[in-house]
Amino acid sequence: MRRVISLYRTSVGKKFYMAVSGAILIGFLVAHMVGNLKMYMGADSFNHYAEFLRDGSSGSSSWGAWASTCSRRGRSTPRAGTPEGAVMQRRSRFPLPTRWGGVIIGTFVIYHLLHFTVGSAHPEFVHGEAYQNVVLGFRSPLIVGFYILALVMVTFHVYHGLWSAFQTVGANHPKYNPYRRPLALVVALLLFLGFMTVPVGVMAGFLTI
Repeated sequence: MRRVISLYRTSVGKKFYMAVSGAILIGFLVAHMVGNLKMYMGADSFNHYAEFLRDGSSGSSSWGAWASTCSRRGRSTPRAGTPEGAVMQRRSRFPLPTRWGGVIIGTFVIYHLLHFTVGSAHPEFVHGEAYQNVVLGFRSPLIVGFYILALVMVTFHVYHGLWSAFQTVGANHPKYNPYRRPLALVVALLLFLGFMTVPVGVMAGFLTI
């Protein structure tokens, strides 16, 4: 146990922890996206999926862990003026997602749980009717806009985190380097498009009650 703690306190250990935790959370996002697509299989299928998330508390805890990881990633960014900070500054082409992405994602996670899990932020929420709650919730353009903004932030974090994780775990070789960024981009975009199908489906009238 002491060795594990000692390793975590080192910069290498923290990077490895971020890589592993990020990979787990990306796995959760993929599973959650696939679960959301059950909306297109009908109310019964999606309601069973939502019941599984609610009873297992896996959705709430994983979303919370994701927001916490994004926040820690932002706080652990090297300071400007240091050699590592200079490198990070040259690499960072998207200052908004880097600086505010964790805050926006954290705010979204809290609202998302209050909106679709607890129901206190959903004026038409009905316990046990997850399909109906999602359809009614995404009829508001304001909510859909906030959802899209959060998804954009998540997409940037997934893209940056995934290709960084490859380097952290040792996949930093001329043979693999040309594929790291394209692979990270494909995964991030697939997640974005997958999650977007539900609010777009509601707004377009494909998902109705």
